Amino acid sequence: MAKSITFVGNGKMALALAKGLCETHAIEVIGRSMAALEQFEQALSTPIKKTLYADADITNKTILLCVKPSNLSEIAPYLKGSAYALYSVLAGTSLESLKIIHSHAYCRAMPNLAAETGASMTSLVGDMSVASSAIALFETIGTTLWLSSEKELDIATALAGSGPAYLALIAEALADGAVREGLKRDDAMVLMRGLFAGFGKLIQTIHPALLKDAVMSPGGTTAAGYGALEKGNVRDGCMEAIHAAHLRAKVMK
Repeated sequence: MAKSITFVGNGKMALALAKGLCETHAIEVIGRSMAALEQFEQALSTPIKKTLYADADITNKTILLCVKPSNLSEIAPYLKGSAYALYSVLAGTSLESLKIIHSHAYCRAMPNLAAETGASMTSLVGDMSVASSAIALFETIGTTLWLSSEKELDIATALAGSGPAYLALIAEALADGAVREGLKRDDAMVLMRGLFAGFGKLIQTIHPALLKDAVMSPGGTTAAGYGALEKGNVRDGCMEAIHAAHLRAKVMK
């Protein structure tokens, strides 16, 4: 018999996680309207148990909280009973804040949208009593890292949680650059996707600095392009992006 998990919320992140978990778990989704829950089921292409907030009972259930942080206090009173474990993907929402919903244990998780392809990088922090269960749960959708503090999770949110958006910007810009130089758009997109697919494997075992040095020959094309990136302050821009996202995660508490 498949394990069961109850999603509270039916947005994009909930759907991404459900796509990663539906093969190993029976899915229940608690939401505002039956029409929205039916759309979620259709997008998932897997039957789910659909429950409205007015009928929600979380007693002894494993809960995956996927609502907007600003909606936490609004939906909490609807969740009757006490959960077995509450896993929250709400950015900037502390473990203490989650206790507005009754549960035996709490865990904050920060996955990213790659969850739907089973390739999420998920950071975790919370009660050690559910650490092994949390790691096992989120490893079904990718790689996990258990951290020692909520401060570290906020930094991880800025890197791995928001990171896909940063890399998407870089991917788009690189393809646009190739088009500007005269390459057809379709060809540029094929090359860019191949680049990211290969790089994703290389970076698993090679330090970024060593990888860069292996590609950059003296006076070559890579050195010229790399110099342009440094002139454009790309390195500083990336570091500032992490700083800004981390600050935002902290003030959202």
